[in-house]
Formats: sequence, structure tokens, C-alpha cells
Amino acid sequence: MPSDSLSDFELLVMLAALRLGPDRAYTVSIAEDILERTRRSVRRANVFTSLRRLEEKGMVSTRLGGPRPERGGRPPRLVTVEPVGVAAVRTATHAIQAMVGELGEVLGKA
Repeated sequence: MPSDSLSDFELLVMLAALRLGPDRAYTVSIAEDILERTRRSVRRANVFTSLRRLEEKGMVSTRLGGPRPERGGRPPRLVTVEPVGVAAVRTATHAIQAMVGELGEVLGKA
């Protein structure tokens, strides 16, 4: 798989990180967003691994946020989607839209 392409799970992680924004996107919030929107059970370890892989590709960057009481005072590692990551999401979603195209009758409404 080329380094600028995304697996289906990486795409979900990137979409969640974009939706949450750089001040609220971290492993737990990303996992919760994916579960809430897709009803797909998500292991935090899988999100963490995907984020590490995406960071190696230069698609996201991370930084430590401020301490949070709900995390026992530990700061979350916040995620920012970089421009190359936005471009990869755009490419992936355009490809999906192109493939779905005129399949509305077959697939039904979402």
C-alpha cells in the first residue's frame, strides 16, 4: 500500500480526528467518536497503533495537552491532522464516492 493511502480503519481515525479538532482529538475520544457514529467496536490500542503509523507517514502530529481530572491528572496526547493527511482523506473519500456513484438503488439510503 503506498504511504499516502489510508486503510479503512485509518480513514475512520482521520475522519474522527478532523471532526473532533486538534484540542479534543486523542486516542480515547477518537475511539468513542468512531463507536458512536459507526457502532463499530474499537480498541484503543488499535487507535493508538494507527495514530503512530499515521504520524510516521507525516499525516498527523501529536502534542501533550493539559492535565485533565477525568484522566487522573494525566495529559492526553492530542492529534492534529496535517495538510498531507487532509489530502489523503480527500483522495480516499473521493475514491469512495466515485465507486458508490450510481449504486444508490442497490445500496438503499443510509
